[in-house]
Amino acid sequence: MSSKIFESRKLSKAEIKFRSAFERLKKNKPELLPKGTSLSQNNVAKEAGVDPSALRRSRYPELVHEIQKWLEAHKEVKTERSQRQVMLGQRSNNRDLRKRIETLTAQRDNALSRVLEAEYLIIQLNLENKSLKSRLPPIDISRFNDSNF
Repeated sequence: MSSKIFESRKLSKAEIKFRSAFERLKKNKPELLPKGTSLSQNNVAKEAGVDPSALRRSRYPELVHEIQKWLEAHKEVKTERSQRQVMLGQRSNNRDLRKRIETLTAQRDNALSRVLEAEYLIIQLNLENKSLKSRLPPIDISRFNDSNF
């Protein structure tokens, strides 16, 4: 279809660049972008070596329509994530794991602090108990005989 458009009307140099970039991206043989870059309207403009805002629907309605039509037709094809996307995903996972480690460390430290406070209180209460027992007068067990009961 694109060859038909090339023949039916005169194309500007910019549109020729966009169409060539579009074809290269469809074939996964880009010249400017990394291989495996997903096809999008912005990436077609980048592959053509211009700012993405240059490829507008108002300037190139047929080309933008072709790009959108191609994207719809190839929507089910799952493209692999780019290296940058993989790296950003790993960074996000690492950030989440670091935050979880910090939370768990804080919980552990809080629990340990409470255990140490409880142990200290137990020691204090044992010492107080011994002190109080030592103040009691000795109990004379001989006073208690079976006949009184």
